[in-house]
Amino acid sequence: MRFRENDSVQANSQSLSPSLIEAFVQDGVVRIPQAFSPDWIELLRDGFSNAVANPSPRHSIRQIGGNGPAYREDYWVWSQVPEFERFLRHSPVGEYAADMLEAERINLVMDNWFYREANCQARAPWHHDISYFDFSGRMCVFWIPLEASKRAEGIEFVRGSHRWNKLFMRVYFDGHEIAGDPGWLNGECYENPPAIDDDPDQYDLVSFDLELGDCLCFDIRTLHGSLPGRAPMSSQRRFTVRLAAEDGRICYRGDWAAAERAEFEKYGHQHGDAIDSDFFPRLWPKCESDRY
Repeated sequence: MRFRENDSVQANSQSLSPSLIEAFVQDGVVRIPQAFSPDWIELLRDGFSNAVANPSPRHSIRQIGGNGPAYREDYWVWSQVPEFERFLRHSPVGEYAADMLEAERINLVMDNWFYREANCQARAPWHHDISYFDFSGRMCVFWIPLEASKRAEGIEFVRGSHRWNKLFMRVYFDGHEIAGDPGWLNGECYENPPAIDDDPDQYDLVSFDLELGDCLCFDIRTLHGSLPGRAPMSSQRRFTVRLAAEDGRICYRGDWAAAERAEFEKYGHQHGDAIDSDFFPRLWPKCESDRY
């Protein structure tokens, strides 16, 4: 979908039911059926093509053994991809996050795109996003597929793990190596993540079939990953957004977050700052100019 500055796309927001919000609070992950209209999905697809053709310096490619089907990703590209910025500022994603987090304000933390080619064996390790980056506060992630997705091809979540009150060490996507030794750092205790691959039946895992227009919303503390041996039958495009409530702050973690930290430090941000600036724009409440 090509657009001009004055083009209008309907936000098509829906009221999230109390039961859906309660499931998010209890389980740490929910499916929002038909959250985004075909127009929004088409806009994201256009942005995805733009982003893949013009990757940022943060772009990475993962392949088992250095060849074969690839797992590509990039992040913090919204300001260079007009379609992504339009989606973030005008779609109902900020309103949905405000409902889920019971927030008075929603700011963008980070956008990501992921492209996993058909039969790609590279996969996401078991992790939760909270310890990957230098952020704290009430946050959630919207995981938006740009093709219909079967549960066997997607990611799995450990239901309720956001309520364990634990911080797990970052696990690198390349090789699934843990970023360092567990222990105390900056006043917080980090543990090694559980070895879920060794005995997945010991965990309350949940996954979802997703139709085009559906999305997942999960708590930034919820453990998730992909089980071994589950490669997609067709290529998968995913757009994800991390969003923060008004209590969101920059909170320095380990050296493993140095690369991402350097990006926002360029704009003068440091430990303790609020997640609220041009780099972390407000998405909700919308000002009048952001409604169309």
